[in-house]
Amino acid sequence: MSDFEWDPETYRSLMAEEIPDYPRLQTEVAAAAATGAPTSILDLGIGSGLTAQRVLEALPEAKLLGVDASSEMLAAAEATLDPDRTQLQLGRLEEPLPQGPFDLVMSMLAVHHLDGPGKAGLFARIAGVLDPGGRFVLGDLVVPADPSDVVTPIDWIDDTPSSLDDQLSWLAEAGLTTRVHWQHRDLAVIVAQKEQ
Repeated sequence: MSDFEWDPETYRSLMAEEIPDYPRLQTEVAAAAATGAPTSILDLGIGSGLTAQRVLEALPEAKLLGVDASSEMLAAAEATLDPDRTQLQLGRLEEPLPQGPFDLVMSMLAVHHLDGPGKAGLFARIAGVLDPGGRFVLGDLVVPADPSDVVTPIDWIDDTPSSLDDQLSWLAEAGLTTRVHWQHRDLAVIVAQKEQ
């Protein structure tokens, strides 16, 4: 991953401008994450904390650990989230994950920064920190089957999305049972569950 720094002040407007379906993606990630009432959550690439905030509002018993590579974004998340229910940690997706175990691991618009082997490796590490029966909710850019469905500008340097089928295969190889919760154009929300 590059050392590109997100600006928390402009993040929301940038996402709305660059990703036409950003509000719907955020809604679908939050809805999928809140299913099943998880109480221990790991959010990878927590960013400004806005999606995590929606998930925590739906899950009053849950506590969340958020990881992000940007100290600026972590500061924004800290200002957004309830400090009694959240812990924040600087870290990159390529690094070892916090030990857990977690009922839920979630990530929105972060995993597409990894190449294919990076995604496959991350999915295996996520499976390793999930409780039996725990779930991984991934909301991200995908390479759609129809090229006319590409609506989000990407640079193929910092952004390296993969096809939905490839990601479903890598999740299955990690031992997770997958289903597509939502897909529209070049965005998708995948739910992957660890066996009981």
